[in-house]
Amino acid sequence: MRVDADVAIEVRGATVQYRVPHERIPTLKEFAIRWLRGRVEWRTFTALSDATLVVRRGESLGIIGRNGAGKTTLLKVIARVLRPGQGSVFTRGRVAPLLELGAGFDPELTGRENVFLNGAMLGHPRRYMRARFDHIVDFAELREFIDAPLRTYSTGMVARLGFAIATDVEPEILLLDEVLSVGDIAFQQRCVERIRGFRERGVTFVVVSHSLHHVTELCDRVIWIDGGKIVADGPTAEVVLAFAKSTGVPLEELDLHELPAAAPVAS
Repeated sequence: MRVDADVAIEVRGATVQYRVPHERIPTLKEFAIRWLRGRVEWRTFTALSDATLVVRRGESLGIIGRNGAGKTTLLKVIARVLRPGQGSVFTRGRVAPLLELGAGFDPELTGRENVFLNGAMLGHPRRYMRARFDHIVDFAELREFIDAPLRTYSTGMVARLGFAIATDVEPEILLLDEVLSVGDIAFQQRCVERIRGFRERGVTFVVVSHSLHHVTELCDRVIWIDGGKIVADGPTAEVVLAFAKSTGVPLEELDLHELPAAAPVAS
C-alpha cells in the first residue's frame, strides 16, 4: 500500500465484529456443555463498520460519541491491539498508546519498582529510567508514597503514575483513551498542558474523550462515531456542536459558546 509521506495514520475500511451468545450463559461449564451439543446460538455484534480515515503528521484528532459507539475500538485498531476482520491500517513513526493507564503494574511491588517495570515494558533501558525517575515521580506527585506497595495506592494514584511514565518520552504518534480525567482538577490541567506541549512540537495525536471541552481545547479535527460508524468528520467546532445538539448537552456547560455554528452532519 503506497501512502503519502505526510500521512501518519491511514485506516481503510476497517471492520471489527464479534460473535456473542444469543442468550446469557451463567457458567463456563454450562457454556462448554451447550457448545459441545451444538446448542449455543450466536449473534454478530459489529463494533466498528467500514471505518476510513487519514491523519496527517502533526494533526490532532479527537474521537467522540456515546458509550459503546466504537471509539475505543477504533483507537485499538490504530494501535494494532485489535486486528480488523476487514480493512487495513497504516502508521508511520513511533506509536505510544495510552489505552489503559497502569496496565502491567504489579500491585505487590512498590511504586519505585513499578516505574522500572513499566518502563521496561515500554522498551526503555534501566539507565534511562534512572535518569528520568525523579521527573516521573514529581509529575505524578507521588514522592512520599513511591516506596509503598502499589496495592496501597488509590485508583487515581495508579493512573497518575501510569500517565507520568507513558508520557515521559515524546512519541511521533500519541494515542489517548480517556486519560485526561486522571486525578483531581489540578492534575488534569497538568495532563492537558503536557498534551498541549506535544501538539505545539508537532506530535501527531488521537484522543478519545467524553470531555467535549478537552477535545475542543486540544484538537484541530474531530470524528463522531455512532453505532460503529463514522457519521461526521470535520473541523472541531462543527462536529462538536453537532454532537452536542444531537445529545442535548448544554453548550454553556462546555464553554463552547464562542464557537461558530455547526455545519450539517454527514450521513
